[in-house]
Amino acid sequence: MRTIGLLGGMSWESSSEYYRLLNETVRARLGGLHSAECVMYSVDFAAIEALQRRGDWSEAGRRLAELATRLRAAGAECLVLCTNTMHRLADDVQAAIDIPLLHIADATAERVKACGLDTVGLLATRYTMQQAFYRGRLAERHGLNVIVPPEPDLTLVHDVIYDELCRGRVLETSREEYRRVIADLEAAGAHGVIYGCTEIGLLVGPDDASVPVFDTTRIHVEAAVDWALRGVAASGGRGG
Repeated sequence: MRTIGLLGGMSWESSSEYYRLLNETVRARLGGLHSAECVMYSVDFAAIEALQRRGDWSEAGRRLAELATRLRAAGAECLVLCTNTMHRLADDVQAAIDIPLLHIADATAERVKACGLDTVGLLATRYTMQQAFYRGRLAERHGLNVIVPPEPDLTLVHDVIYDELCRGRVLETSREEYRRVIADLEAAGAHGVIYGCTEIGLLVGPDDASVPVFDTTRIHVEAAVDWALRGVAASGGRGG
């Protein structure tokens, strides 16, 4: 089994899901007492969020690249950036390390295409829904047509993430609002919906849409486990 490096804390609410799902997936694949070989660096999200708000992406990229080198030094053999939004800086991070960064958008797009879909809705932070680094990658590299909510729903989706989910607040009123936005995306022609923020799966799931949903946290974890276990046989051995 190869060692997965997790760069998380953006927010820790979803990074804890990464850790749980990573270990559960390895155990499901290998059986017995198996768990994931991984190392994690979790940032103080307040500092990163302030850089996002100011638009200081160059400083954010410098910080994440430096942390990626620490994970590499700690033994990581691949890097999983546990956030969709900060994949805006994926190229900066990849340039700093000699191990592969497993891109969340690529893993998600491959899952969408495997389902035979080409038009999807996207729920995410404002940065991910509006900026080209994510939507453009889905379109140009993978040929997907991506629909995002119009205002004021775009702001509503963003605000629920930062003001509630990243703070550990999961509200039924917001779940109902997300369901309404999802239904509107379906009505606009989306044949599937990408939960393109790693916190969104804390609020809504597959049953909150009438089309297939693609939870990027789970998809990213499964891609990382696929990579880490390539060539590893399952066993049901007992620990000592």
